[in-house]
Amino acid sequence: MTAEAGIGSLSKRIRVARGEEPADLLFVNGRVVSTFTGEIQEITVSVAEGRVCALGGGEREAREVVDLGGAYLAPAFTDPHIHVESSMLTPEGFAEAVVPHGTGATVSDPHEIVNVLGLDGYAYMRRAAEGLPVDLFFTLPSCVPATHMETAGALLEAADLDGAMGAYPDVVALSEMMNFPGVIYGVPEVLGKVLAAQRRGLIVDGHSPGLRGRDLDAYLNAAILTDHECGSAEEALAKLRRGMWVLMREGSAAKNLASLAPAVTAGNLHRVCIASDDRHPDDLVREGHLDHALRVAVKAGLDPLWALRAVTLNPAALYGFRDRGGIGPGFRADLVILRDLRDFEVLSVYHGGLKVAEEGRLLAPIVRKDAAGTLSSVHLPAGLEERLGRFPTSGRVRVIGVEPAQITTRSETGDASDAGACKPLQFAAVIERHRGTGNVGLGFVSGFGLKAGAFASTVSHDSHNCVTVGVSPREMAHAASVVAAMGGGFAVVREGRALATLSLPVAGLMSTAGAVEVAHSLQQIHEAARECGCPLPAPFMTLAFIALPVIPSLKLTDKGLVDVGRFSLVPLEAP
Repeated sequence: MTAEAGIGSLSKRIRVARGEEPADLLFVNGRVVSTFTGEIQEITVSVAEGRVCALGGGEREAREVVDLGGAYLAPAFTDPHIHVESSMLTPEGFAEAVVPHGTGATVSDPHEIVNVLGLDGYAYMRRAAEGLPVDLFFTLPSCVPATHMETAGALLEAADLDGAMGAYPDVVALSEMMNFPGVIYGVPEVLGKVLAAQRRGLIVDGHSPGLRGRDLDAYLNAAILTDHECGSAEEALAKLRRGMWVLMREGSAAKNLASLAPAVTAGNLHRVCIASDDRHPDDLVREGHLDHALRVAVKAGLDPLWALRAVTLNPAALYGFRDRGGIGPGFRADLVILRDLRDFEVLSVYHGGLKVAEEGRLLAPIVRKDAAGTLSSVHLPAGLEERLGRFPTSGRVRVIGVEPAQITTRSETGDASDAGACKPLQFAAVIERHRGTGNVGLGFVSGFGLKAGAFASTVSHDSHNCVTVGVSPREMAHAASVVAAMGGGFAVVREGRALATLSLPVAGLMSTAGAVEVAHSLQQIHEAARECGCPLPAPFMTLAFIALPVIPSLKLTDKGLVDVGRFSLVPLEAP
């Protein structure tokens, strides 16, 4: 907007506020939620030029009057930490899924696609987010790769990040610093990334599961401001008392909100937000987005107005969005109409003063951007079955123990002879798919309970190599080849036949289809997994996280087994 146009827009809003000109929109007969004071007011709200101009002020004229009929008018919701790629949808598909649920903005960490495609992936996400009826603000990934014990599709060092911060001055933060051992042990390259962000005045987001005591104090010396990994109210309070913002997570892979809600008090509410982190398409379709998190929060005992503040004003304050998160003169008219403050049923959504969704549906279709340059990202080595056939057949081995709906794993031991169909253990592998290294990390897992077949996926946090679990190397090689032929995605195979697939051709992470279609394919994947005997409710979520070497306890990358506690590679054979 030119300076002249800006002055004209502001002058109009001032005239509307003074009652000298009709508003574009006038909301009447509603209950207006003040996130500033924790009050509910029965007052009119005037909107012009995409912003709130006035509250009350007597009779007013408007080009359009919206009678709320006693419903609640609140600011649209902001998710302060989410990975859009984990929805398995492109930014356009993500917007289609979340806008009808009241989401007006997100702070999105695109480290999934950046680990695959580098800064080209970052540029794609920004292009795809342009012009959407939701504002996607992007942080800049700090951990590409997350650790030195894996191979990603890119490498971003401190100098690369500093250059990107200069090229993209609207970056809102340095993404979650998952390499907390690198911080607390003073690794120069890691500290260089933090200092680069601080020199440019950027927030540094955190990731510190279970960190406490001296190690937590050491981590916070790097001026890391947030954490979304708290597992208990005690951990949340310890971090709040040290000045951190706590993002209470209610996602698909991890659900911590109910256990953290007791930590919220009137004294610390101003440092608390609610975030998703990861939200899968079936959950978006079935449950919703932040509206679902609000229901969980209130059911857990959180005051509804406190919960609303945690998804509106607080995220805006945290990331410096001075004109978001509240309903007041000069604030953006990103608004949501709610039937009540218990079920948080979203009736209508406004973005920049325009109605964009009503009764659970977008009012206008979203055109997909060209995804060229993000495709053909899966390159597996030749002779895969032979490479996967190098498991020991006997002797004590380390075992990754998985649990339903958990991203953490146990470090166990077992006998290699106990791996296979209908046995306590199955085979696992992570196959490097970016650089042609030929790396294949081998491991054993418990908890998948397979009686037949194999799974494979190119979604494996955070380097997103091809991860596979199965009853035999042959089945695993077949599953991996099916995934590669699709350009990425999920596959369940059994006895030489593909039972179900989900194609994710955009960086091997996202589909260009809509949320309903992707959710349907995901349902078929889960049904096929159950046919193979797997008892896990979300086996591909579990599969994705056995490769994440910054979450306890034992993980697997393309370079081998990782003992997260020791932060080092360990042999497959147990001591």
